[in-house]
Amino acid sequence: MNTLTYLFQTAVKNFWSEKRINLLTVLTIAVGLLIISAFALITLNIDLTLKNWSGGFGLVVYLKDNISAEEEGLIKNHFKKDTDITSVNYITKEQALKELRQTLGSATHLLEGFESNPLPASFELKLKRESLTPAGIKEKAERLKQFQGVEDVQYGEKWLASMDSLSKGLKVLTVSLGSIILIALAFVTYSTIKILFYRRADEIDTMKLLGASRSFIRLPFLMEGLFIGLSSGIIALSALFGIYAVTTAKTAELIPSIKSFAVFFPPAAYPVLPLGGALMSLIGSLFAIGRIKY
Repeated sequence: MNTLTYLFQTAVKNFWSEKRINLLTVLTIAVGLLIISAFALITLNIDLTLKNWSGGFGLVVYLKDNISAEEEGLIKNHFKKDTDITSVNYITKEQALKELRQTLGSATHLLEGFESNPLPASFELKLKRESLTPAGIKEKAERLKQFQGVEDVQYGEKWLASMDSLSKGLKVLTVSLGSIILIALAFVTYSTIKILFYRRADEIDTMKLLGASRSFIRLPFLMEGLFIGLSSGIIALSALFGIYAVTTAKTAELIPSIKSFAVFFPPAAYPVLPLGGALMSLIGSLFAIGRIKY
C-alpha cells in the first residue's frame, strides 16, 4: 500500500513539475475528444429527429372500386393482426374527396369535369419505428399488393431510403473519424510520455543504481498518462456541455421548438468521455514505455 501511495505521489509530482508540456498535451487531447463527442452528439440528435419524423410515416393501401365487403373485412383483419402496424385508419371514397376539396381550396373547380367520385377508398397504416427500413417496407408493400381487392400500395420509398442512408452515413462517419482521432491522440500521449521519460534519464539512472525494478520506474509514467487522459476527458465533457447549452439557447431564440427535440447525452454516459480519454492515454503510455530500452 505504501509503495502504491509513493508511486501515485510521484506521478502527481512529475505531472506538476512538467506542467507546461503536460498542459499542452491535455489541451490537445481534450480538443480531439471534443470533436469526437460533438460528432457523436450531432449524430444522436439527427438520428432522433429522423425517428420523430418517421413517426408519421406509413403505408396507404388503395382499394379497388368493385371490392366486396367480405374482402374489405379480411384485409382489415389482416392489418389488425400484423404486429408491425400500430394504427389502421379507413378512408371512404367520400372522405377522400372531401379532403381533396379542402386541399384544393379555391381550385376545387378542377373537379367539376368528373361525373363521379374518382378517388378510391383506402387504409392508412402507421408502422412501428423498428419496422421502418427500406427493405422491410418494400417487402410489406409487395405482399399487400397481392391481396384480392387491393389496387395499389404507396409509400415514400425515396424519402425513407434517403433518411436511412443519411442516418447510416452519419454513424459510419462518426465511427471512422472517431477511430482516426483516437489513434492520433494515443500517439500524442505516446510522444509525450517518451519525451518525459528521456527528460528524467538522470533520475531514472539513480533509481536503477538503488535497485529499483523496471515496473517501479515505469508505473509513475503510466499513471501520468492516465492523469493526462482523465483530465482531457473531463475538460472535453465540460466544454461540450457548455457549447451545447449556449448553442441551444441561441438557436431557441430563432427556433423556439428546438428545445423540444435537442438532447444531450444521458447522465449514465457522462463517464464515457473521461474514462475513454484515460484508457486511450494509458494505451499510448504503455506503447511508449514498452519501446524504451534502458
